[in-house]
Amino acid sequence: MADSKEKAYKIAKILSEKKGYNILLMELKGITLVADYFVIASGSSRTQVQALAHHVLEKMAEEGTHELRVEGKNEAHWVLLDYGDVVVHIFQEEDREFYNLERLWGDAEIIRYGELENCCF
Repeated sequence: MADSKEKAYKIAKILSEKKGYNILLMELKGITLVADYFVIASGSSRTQVQALAHHVLEKMAEEGTHELRVEGKNEAHWVLLDYGDVVVHIFQEEDREFYNLERLWGDAEIIRYGELENCCF
């Protein structure tokens, strides 16, 4: 994959294919060394969060991009998929509201998936 931005957009699209919702990208370049982008999405249940995580892992692997680390997949309240320059966070809604990464990383530029869909895919 060409760069972190392209990878983040691709992951957002993959999440939308499995009905992930409230999908957004947070550009973290220049803010932290943790990653260039966070991709954040919600699922409506433990089962959906697991399905979303599995779908991302599968589709990215098909393209030759493999995760460095996976956290939380069994419990599926908050699943983290680490692709190095892009970190994916898939939450059940209550956990997303509690951890509120959007507020925690308030300096990041936030791009909502719906805004990308028409321009970039």
